Formats: sequence, C-alpha cells, structure tokens
Amino acid sequence: MSASRQPAANPSTAASHPKSSGPGRPKDLGKRAAILEAAKRMFTQHGLDGVSMDQIAAEAGVSKLTVYSHFGDKEALFVAAVESHCDLSLPSSLFEPSPETPLRERLLEIAHAFYSMVTAPEAVAGHRMLCSPQMAASSLPRRFWEAGPMRVQGDFAALLERRIAAGELDIPDVPRAAGQFFALLKGEPHACMVFGGPGPAAAEIEAHLAAAVDLFLRAYQAPPAAAAKSGKTAQARR
Repeated sequence: MSASRQPAANPSTAASHPKSSGPGRPKDLGKRAAILEAAKRMFTQHGLDGVSMDQIAAEAGVSKLTVYSHFGDKEALFVAAVESHCDLSLPSSLFEPSPETPLRERLLEIAHAFYSMVTAPEAVAGHRMLCSPQMAASSLPRRFWEAGPMRVQGDFAALLERRIAAGELDIPDVPRAAGQFFALLKGEPHACMVFGGPGPAAAEIEAHLAAAVDLFLRAYQAPPAAAAKSGKTAQARR
C-alpha cells in the first residue's frame, strides 16, 4: 500500500498574464509584445548586465518611457520575458484534461515541448546567466523560478492528479514526481549544452525523451487492475 499522497501545490497563475496597470489608459499589447521579443533577443546575446533599457527600447522601436510603463525595471522585464517564453513554448493548454489521449502519448507531447523550450538558445543563455556569481545574491533566481519552472511544475502536477484519479498512476508525492519528470527530461543533454557542448542529434533526442518517459512510467504507472477498477467506478457514476 502506498503512503498518503501529498496534494499538488497551486502556484498563482497571475504571473502568466499581463498585470493590470491600474486606472488610466490601457497598455498597448502590440508594444508590449515587441518589447518582450526585443528583450529576449538582447538578453540572449548580451546578458542582463550587458543590456540597457534604452537599448531594448530602441530594438523594440518604442520609447524608454514606454518600456518602463509596461515593466517597471529591467529585472521585471527579464521575468516577463521568461514568462513569455514559457507561455509560448509550454502553454497551460498542453496540460488540460484529455482523457482520450493515452497517458504515454500525453507525456511524450509534454516532453518534446519542454525539451524544446529549455534547450532554446535564449533559455540556455538565461540559465548560464542565473548561475553566475553576481546573480546569486539577487532576487532574480527566485523570481525566475516562480515565473517559469514553478508554474510549469504546478500545471504538470495538476495533470498527474487527474491521471491518478483515473487510476492510471500511483504517486505518493505528486510535487516531487513532477520535479523528477522534468529533471529526467533535461538530463545530460541539457547540462552539456549549458556547459557549451554540442546538442544531440534529432534521433538521440527522441531516444532520450522516450527513455525518460518510460522510466517515469515504470516508477509511477498503476497496475492494470487498478486502472480497470477506476474506469468501472467512473462509468457507474455517470
């Protein structure tokens, strides 16, 4: 019998959406998007300290006042760029209920999207920057974690909870399992890229992700009898 299962955390989703600017004229979403794209390009190329708000404004084709009006300061802009990267690469819709999709297929969909996200040039550059000594004492690593990894793990944990309820998984500690899943997906290939090494070939990526998903399922997939029993219970309730 498994231990008492810990429920998934429910991180705030407010960070995934533009914050209200309060009373006054509404923000121009087109300019916001242009600023975010410019910031992602420039942070990737030059790092946080190597870019000024003036340069980002010029790259986006807006005034510096507009940049500050949308984001407040450079750290807030960096966090918003992380949120944008996660939302575009791994949207919450990827974790919505889809009981008709086989579990392994769903996990592989998430695995491919996540791996593409974390191995993108801007993500690798951001990871290196956050690991630098000058960043260690700042609040930026924590804010990055809340804006990116914590949101993704929270969405995935909710998906796991639904699959547990369907009898497909048996997980005593859902938040821990969610973290383990994404750590498996990163694995050695991501570490190699962060350290400046080459990325693996497409066939190796496919093999790596399939092996990570299968390892996760070997650890947490419920016995077939449990899944069948849960399915009969759900039908009886209809």
